Amino acid sequence: MDTGERRLVATMPLHAITSAYGEEGLRARFAAEIEAWPQADQRRLNQALALAGQLHAADRREREPYVNHLLRVAIRIMSHYGVRDGDVVCAALLHDAVEDHAAELAPDGTRAAALAALAEEFGPRVAALVAAVTNPEYTPGRDADEQYREHVAESLRRDPWARVIKASDFTDNGVGLIHTTGPRLHRLAGKYAPLVPVLQELIALPDTPLGAPARQRILTQLGQAADRFAAILPASG
Repeated sequence: MDTGERRLVATMPLHAITSAYGEEGLRARFAAEIEAWPQADQRRLNQALALAGQLHAADRREREPYVNHLLRVAIRIMSHYGVRDGDVVCAALLHDAVEDHAAELAPDGTRAAALAALAEEFGPRVAALVAAVTNPEYTPGRDADEQYREHVAESLRRDPWARVIKASDFTDNGVGLIHTTGPRLHRLAGKYAPLVPVLQELIALPDTPLGAPARQRILTQLGQAADRFAAILPASG
């Protein structure tokens, strides 16, 4: 990307960057977002991005590299929510690391050991935030989507900053449904739709560490997601 394009992506909507410039553009936007941060924070954030890119290098999310999703989640937290907390942004970049790649993080492949590895490299708060947004290993014989929603509600009620990461993650997942077709579209809409009112309630709690404009932005996006899910689900019968 040339200098003019880098200036442009610093102001573009995230979906437009993704469409026009892909991973390169999102990485340029991430660099622009952290440019004014202290050097120590920049090194740590770039370290988290490098690890996320390494772990998810072979992963794809529909039509794009999985790291694009992680970048958008982190950028949204900084750009749209106004967060300047390095631990939160690191955890956003690594929010799927333990769930998807515990074996690469720890020799024994357990989630506990993977979280311990993150704690050693990035600090215990980052590891705790990743743990809070990591989906549980589900109990056989029970509906997995129901267990997912129960975990989200319980975990996010305890950890206000985890709500911020999940809000950005959920927003990106909801937007991503426009690129999904067939039975998977209806299955994901059915999984996510019941979580909308839960997230709306949690984001509205007084201890959610965001200013009023960021909260309202999230609540508006959740409302739009609910409309999208409602439009999808009737077709599933």
